[in-house]
Amino acid sequence: MNNAPKPNLEDLPTKAQLFRSSIIAGIGAVVILVTVYLPAEHAIDPTGVGRVLGLTEMGEIKVQLAEEAEADRLLDEQHALDQSSSVLDAVFGLFVGTAHAQDAQQTWQDTVTFVLEPGGTAEIKMTMEAGNVAEYAWTAAGGRVNFDLHAHSGGESVDYERGSGQTSGEGSIEAPFAGDHGWFWRNRDSTPITMTIQLRGEYSDVVETY
Repeated sequence: MNNAPKPNLEDLPTKAQLFRSSIIAGIGAVVILVTVYLPAEHAIDPTGVGRVLGLTEMGEIKVQLAEEAEADRLLDEQHALDQSSSVLDAVFGLFVGTAHAQDAQQTWQDTVTFVLEPGGTAEIKMTMEAGNVAEYAWTAAGGRVNFDLHAHSGGESVDYERGSGQTSGEGSIEAPFAGDHGWFWRNRDSTPITMTIQLRGEYSDVVETY
């Protein structure tokens, strides 16, 4: 049996070399963490490198998907506890929608109506200038919807409101910058939902994407 030759002490790295290698490896790990992992996984980009490489956008998508998945999980739990409430909410939403249509049909500038199939999505947005104010009222008849009221343009973005398992809503928004401001809708129920959105105020166009 042959024994391996004993290494010379001169060939072994010194403590200073090992320490220097450890420092370099640690710095490399921190650089990868800040410029790659955090932007790609959590949309945290303190250096701006992730945005340049397209990793921050990937992280934003992952964060949004995680938030939506959590909202869907909570919604499913609520449905399991109270199945009958969805029917009552649908009836209530239908009455509310009819009341809105009758009371305000002469005052709303635009009314958008469409059907969201199960799993379907749609975007309804108003083209607004900075400082413009618009009012809205919407109803979902036949089920519940998830929505995200937001805007993004020219590197600027704003989130006005988000909701899960909703059947109606109303309010107003003031645009902090010029662009398309409005909703992303998603039907997470198992039945088609009739959406009615009424709008008025300072906007030049209504953009509909199905």
